Amino acid sequence: MTATLPAGADVRRRDTHAAGRRAAAAAFLGSMLEYYDFVVYGAAAALVFPALFFPSGTSGLGVVAALATFGVGYIARPLGGIVLGHFGDRIGRKKVLLFTLVLMGGSSMGIGFLPTYEQVGLLAPVLLVVARLAQGFSAGGEAAGASTLTLEHSPVGKRGLFTSFTMSGCQAGTLLATLVFIPIASMPDDMLMAWGWRIPFWSSVAVIVLAYVVRSRLDETPVFEAEVSDDDVPKMPIMELFRTQWADVLRVVFASIFAIFQTIVTVFGVAYATSDEVGIDRAAILWVTVIANVVAVVMIPIAAMLSDRIGRRPVWMTSAILCAALVFVYFWAVSTGRLPLIYLVGALLLGVVYSGVNALWPAYFSELFAAPVRYSGFAIGSQFGFLLAGFAPSIGYLIMSDGVNGWIPVAVFAAVCGVVSALAVFTARETHDVPLDRLGKPRCVG
Repeated sequence: MTATLPAGADVRRRDTHAAGRRAAAAAFLGSMLEYYDFVVYGAAAALVFPALFFPSGTSGLGVVAALATFGVGYIARPLGGIVLGHFGDRIGRKKVLLFTLVLMGGSSMGIGFLPTYEQVGLLAPVLLVVARLAQGFSAGGEAAGASTLTLEHSPVGKRGLFTSFTMSGCQAGTLLATLVFIPIASMPDDMLMAWGWRIPFWSSVAVIVLAYVVRSRLDETPVFEAEVSDDDVPKMPIMELFRTQWADVLRVVFASIFAIFQTIVTVFGVAYATSDEVGIDRAAILWVTVIANVVAVVMIPIAAMLSDRIGRRPVWMTSAILCAALVFVYFWAVSTGRLPLIYLVGALLLGVVYSGVNALWPAYFSELFAAPVRYSGFAIGSQFGFLLAGFAPSIGYLIMSDGVNGWIPVAVFAAVCGVVSALAVFTARETHDVPLDRLGKPRCVG
């Protein structure tokens, strides 16, 4: 006997899939803009900002100061998570996401118009820090908002896949920024310093406009609308969060430190590879990031779909432990100086294995929290955890020993963080099969 669907069920299913696809596209574009800005700023801070925004004759100090402005963005992220998480849970996901997009895009474009130290003196680095703080503040609420909105629009059984487009956007942004900056960095020095460095920042306007159009056409999530209609919106989400789900916030903080694998490999790893002990060409080692991101674009949706079938916890814990093991293999490969081996292991570590964690956190962190505090819980927990990723390269420099095997203490540090992330998820509950309206609530017994 053939079962008959309730009247309108097929239409509702199509509507859910359409809304999920629109939300996933909006998350993809917002994340692409965030990581485009992230990579472009990092490249500019290393190559041109020391000479442009800091006094001449202090090149070494200028490099340190320029890289410090890069780290300032990470310091601003937790504050952004607290403030934007509050409003995301109070006034809605969509409104806050439009704000983060405008603030992020505006601050990035603004950097492209900043006067240099030669033109306005100390005001130049001050303005640079202000713009970087604005970028970090907006980033503190971007991923949480995009992931929460997409999750709450996603069809049943596909929350991991749809929400993973947040991370696919990150990979696309990294690739786009790399492709834009390679020809800029190859310009003659006089052209690069005069105006060439500004082009990548101005170019972000195309992504800003496209992302804003897509996001402005989104509906607010049915979950938040139901909260409003039931008068269930908390007046102080952060207080409700720590009253009811403080343990989940801590789990997210410790689970989030998986992100150090990315910064240890792409920042510290480049410095180690190009050091006198190893001597690999800088342009050659940068291709590790490009290759790994191409692989990750394919692997992220695969890992997300797998977690939709077998669960978030087994995929996460397996990937985190494998990252902890492979980081030793990667740095050993770098120490040999053999580029094909480095590319292979780098693609395996960051492209394949790391994607097993990287694809899941947008869905998993959202699913751990109840709807009234979901934005705040995700934003606050993840951004405090990501602080370690921001400072991991500096920690690596401090603990690195001398010689070609000086990487071993750094690999041990990264491996410990991978194990801690796996243990944090081990203590958490499985969420992939929990109905949307039961997320963040105790399981029913019997």
